[in-house]
Amino acid sequence: MNRKIGATESPVAGLLLAAGGGRRLGGRAKALLPAGPDGRPLVERAAAALRAAGCAPVHVVLGAAEDAVREAARLPGCVPVSNPDWASGMGSSLRAGLASLEPTAAAAAVVLLVDQPRIGSAAVARVAAAYGTRGAELAAATYDGVRGHPVLLGRRRWAEAAAGATGDRGARDLLAAAARRGALALVECGDVAAPDDVDTPADLALLDAGGDAPR
Repeated sequence: MNRKIGATESPVAGLLLAAGGGRRLGGRAKALLPAGPDGRPLVERAAAALRAAGCAPVHVVLGAAEDAVREAARLPGCVPVSNPDWASGMGSSLRAGLASLEPTAAAAAVVLLVDQPRIGSAAVARVAAAYGTRGAELAAATYDGVRGHPVLLGRRRWAEAAAGATGDRGARDLLAAAARRGALALVECGDVAAPDDVDTPADLALLDAGGDAPR
């Protein structure tokens, strides 16, 4: 099927995985964690990073405390996507998100995780550019050479990525296989971002840090 890019779409969509329940944070939904000086929900910061990088449309996969997230978070220009199977792991969120993007005109998607607040629009834009400037179908940010997020998945690889997304494994196996073949574009982002995860109470201090900041 031929798809035309609409006025509000770009070749690269944004896909934010924000369904996690924060098990090691006492069951606090990660999307709702207060971030920055204004204490707005963390999901807003991540979605804004995708939009500021030029990704469109931006789909946001929700799961834990979904109703509360929808009520509290301001996500202009974003499409919320429900993942009722969120508790089974990140893989289900990737599958739900990619399925939601199928009807769009996007030729690729940048996948970002909600719990990495030090990754902002600069890193997202670099990874997204791997599609347009290098023709990459698969790309990943690196930090001092270590592969991380965000990652880029070309449309032709979505089905393969979804098939391998089980439990807490997203596109990891697909990207690792591509790297072994030299078919993965690596985009160094360590000068503009850091891949720290908010997983435990000790990590909550990261919420005060903004994106687009080098380590």
